[in-house]
Amino acid sequence: MKFCHRVFLMSRNKQLFRYLFFDFVSAAIAWGLFYSYRKVYIESIKFGYAVPVDFEPRLILGIILIPLGWMLLYYASGYYREVIRKSRLAELWYTIRITFLGVVLLFFSFILDDTVDSYSNYYESFAVLFSLHFILTYIPRLIITTRITKKIHRGQLGFNTLLIGGNIKAVEIYKEIMGQPHSTGNVISGFINVNNGNGNKLAEFVPQLGELNNIKQIIEENDIEEVIIAVEYSEHDKIEKILDALIDSNVVIKAIPGMYEIFTGKVKMSAIMGTPLIEVSHLLIPSWQENLKHFTDIMLSLLALVITAPLTLFLIIGVKLSSKGPVFYKQERVGKNGKPFTIYKFRSMYMGAETNGPELSSRKDSRITPFGRFMRKSRFDEIPNFFNVLKGDMSLVGPRPERQYFIDQIVERAPQYLQLLKVRPGITSWGQVKYGYAENIDQMIRRMKYDLIYLDNMSLYVDFKIMIYTVLTVIQRKGI
Repeated sequence: MKFCHRVFLMSRNKQLFRYLFFDFVSAAIAWGLFYSYRKVYIESIKFGYAVPVDFEPRLILGIILIPLGWMLLYYASGYYREVIRKSRLAELWYTIRITFLGVVLLFFSFILDDTVDSYSNYYESFAVLFSLHFILTYIPRLIITTRITKKIHRGQLGFNTLLIGGNIKAVEIYKEIMGQPHSTGNVISGFINVNNGNGNKLAEFVPQLGELNNIKQIIEENDIEEVIIAVEYSEHDKIEKILDALIDSNVVIKAIPGMYEIFTGKVKMSAIMGTPLIEVSHLLIPSWQENLKHFTDIMLSLLALVITAPLTLFLIIGVKLSSKGPVFYKQERVGKNGKPFTIYKFRSMYMGAETNGPELSSRKDSRITPFGRFMRKSRFDEIPNFFNVLKGDMSLVGPRPERQYFIDQIVERAPQYLQLLKVRPGITSWGQVKYGYAENIDQMIRRMKYDLIYLDNMSLYVDFKIMIYTVLTVIQRKGI
C-alpha cells in the first residue's frame, strides 16, 4: 500500500508540473500570436502600411508576465487543487469560463487604449485573443487529463481507499467497484466496522483494519486517500460519529445514496462509474475565496508588521523591563486538521505561571504582569501572531486556537467543537468579537457557538466585518 501511495504522489506531482508548464507556454504563445495579429492586421490597416513585428522589450515582458498572471488566476480559482481526479467535460467548461474572465481583464487593462481603425476592431481583438488562448490552453489540458484518466482506468494509477462498514451494503459497494469493466482508481486497502466487531461480512474480501475509534491511525498507517461510508440503514445513528472522526483527516469522503439528508454542509453528487455516491466537500467557501483569503492574510500581515514596528520595539522593551524572562512566549496549539503548531505572543505573565499545569487566564489573574495587563487590554500581546499567519499556521480571521488539553475537555461535552478544526485558526474570530476571552470550559463552549456560526457563513465579506470590529475593540481597549 505504501508503494501505491508513493506512485500516486509521484504521478500527482508530475501531472501538476505538466499543467503548470503547458499553461505557461500556452499563454505565452497565445499572447505572442495575438501581439503579432495586432501589428500585422489592426495597426497595418490603421496606418496604411505594413507594421513589422519586432521582439521589442514590451513583447518580451508581456510573454513573461501575462502567463504568470494567467497562472495566478488559475491558482486563485482552485484549478491546481486536485490534478488527478479531473473530469474532461468539467475542465472544458472551466477553461471556457476562466478564459473569458481573463480575456476581459486583459482587454480592459491593455487592449482598450490600443490604436484601432474602427470599434469593430475591439470585438475582433477580443474574439481572436479568446480563441487563441482557449484553444492553445485546452488542447494540452485535454491530452494530459485523458492520459491520466486512461492510466486510472487501466489500473496503472490508483488511490488507497477505506470502506467504513462491514455488512451487506459494504459488500455490495465493494463488488460494484471491483466489478467495473474499467478501474475507478479505488484500491481497497481494507475496512473498519462500526459495531465493535459485529459486522464483518466484508472480511471475506479485504482485511479488517480496526475500529472507528482508531480511524486516524488507520488512515495514516495505510496512506488512505479516500473513505467510503457504506453502513446499513439501521446504522445511520453512527453517521455523525463517523463524520466527526473524519473531520481533521484530509481525505475524500463519499457515502452510499439514501444518506443525503443526514449530512450537513455542502455536498455534491459523485459516481464510481455506475455507482452514484454522495461526496462530502471539505470546502466551506469557494476555492477562489479561500485562495484570496490566504493571499489577503499574507499581505495584511506584512503590512501590519511594518506599521506596528515602532510599537513592537516599545513592547519588547516593556516586556523585558516588566519582569524576568524571555520577551516572546511560545506555546503549542492545535491548528487546521488537528495539526499542532507553535504560537508566538509577547509574554504577559510571570515566569512559572503554569507550574501546576495548564490553566486559563482571567481578568483578575495574579499571574499577569502589570505591563502584560496593559498589552492584553489592547491585545498588543498578539502582534507576534502575524508571524504565524506568514508561516501558514494561522489566518487573520478564524476560530482561536486552543491547547489539546482544553480541546479534550471541550469535546467530551461538545463534540461539535471538532468542526472548528476544518479551518486555520485565526488571530481574531467571531466568537472573540461577540464573546471575548473565555476563563473556563463553560465559557469556551458558549463562545464556540459563534465560531460555528462563522463556519456556516464564511466569506471575505464576513472576514472584513470581523476585522473592523476587532480594530474597534483594540482602539476602545476592550480586551481582558
